[in-house]
Amino acid sequence: MTTGRTHEDALAAAIAAERRDLADLFDTLSPDQWDAPSLCAGWRVRDVVAHMSTGFRYPTRRMLWELARSGGRVNRMADRVARADAAAHPAGRLSGFLREHAHHPWKPPVGGRPAALAHDVVHGLDVTVALGVERPVPEERLRPALATIDPRAFRFFGVDLAGVRLQAVDLDWTFGAGAPLCGSAQDLLLVAYGRKLPVGRLDGQEVHRFVTA
Repeated sequence: MTTGRTHEDALAAAIAAERRDLADLFDTLSPDQWDAPSLCAGWRVRDVVAHMSTGFRYPTRRMLWELARSGGRVNRMADRVARADAAAHPAGRLSGFLREHAHHPWKPPVGGRPAALAHDVVHGLDVTVALGVERPVPEERLRPALATIDPRAFRFFGVDLAGVRLQAVDLDWTFGAGAPLCGSAQDLLLVAYGRKLPVGRLDGQEVHRFVTA
């Protein structure tokens, strides 16, 4: 049986590996891909990548100031800061921030290291799925991210899974109750975080609720 410290160390290693892998992938993107839409509504790929490193580069005082400027609205702050940073830095610098800060201990306000890992995994998928780049997330990183799915956060992410059971076709994993919505575990992770996916990646009688028009 692993100790709590060993579990924390494993999560930290998974986070660092995910950031390095994503930085390497982002370095291969073309200028057109950097400016292509992501799965994050209204954000280009470069906006997503800029957002991924905000917590590393902005000290707490700066984040509180930015939040105050945005009227205390977290999503408004994240959007404004991501767009500004995406415009201020070249693509290679944005991906470099992830590599340079692979071991940064940043964590979201809620959820600890598992949420930090999920943050990286989900935003990485926001890019790769939108671009049609096939990149399987390693299972040792995907399962902790799946474990962060929490109905209490659904309103924040704009998620409605009423009457739906997420059912992975590649892992022994389900979530919720109702009509099965089938897909890869990493695609279902995106669904649980409020993303709409391209047609053909999901299957089920309620699939129309979770795909792009």
